[in-house]
Amino acid sequence: MTGLEAWLGKDNPKLMKNIVILISGAGSNMAAIVLAAEQRQWSDRLGVRVAAVVSNRADADGLEFAKTRGIPVVVVDHKSFASREAFDLALQDEIDRFEPTLVVLAGFMRILSSGFVRHFHNRLINIHPSLLPAFAGLNTHQRAIEMGCQFAGATVHHVTPDLDHGPILAQGVVPVLPMDTAESLAERVLTQEHLMYPQAIERLLSA
Repeated sequence: MTGLEAWLGKDNPKLMKNIVILISGAGSNMAAIVLAAEQRQWSDRLGVRVAAVVSNRADADGLEFAKTRGIPVVVVDHKSFASREAFDLALQDEIDRFEPTLVVLAGFMRILSSGFVRHFHNRLINIHPSLLPAFAGLNTHQRAIEMGCQFAGATVHHVTPDLDHGPILAQGVVPVLPMDTAESLAERVLTQEHLMYPQAIERLLSA
């Protein structure tokens, strides 16, 4: 038996639900999920564990956090591939090694091809820093301020080939304050993300 097979629990009669988390940078949402899994004992209560953290960047700071928690890390450098589709296929193959029940995008700064999304249909989720369907795409906080929104927030959603338009799983709301900048609003929304993303995952895998 290989080390990977042992990690996946193939010698364990209890089938585990494996989460694979994708990051590109600091991975603060990834860290929030990992800590929630530990603190709420997902492994014992739900048969759920974070099986791997995968990044498209070898210098992603979040990889070090994952290593400190004993979580396998994988790097698939997008710069090593001639096309987005080739990268996505290699990424898909690496993720599949961990037999994921759920693939979680947590600050993964790549637009994924429709083939990749279809492969993980109903198993791929993301968190977006706006109250979708408002402000899909980038610069969400500045756009919310410029539009005079009184509230902003974040959305957990299934990923579909239409960017930031998948079915909504959860939303968290914060007020937009009179003196807010894009940076201050982003910080407050991120705090909400750290709370709601683990909660949404737990609900999804408890169903």
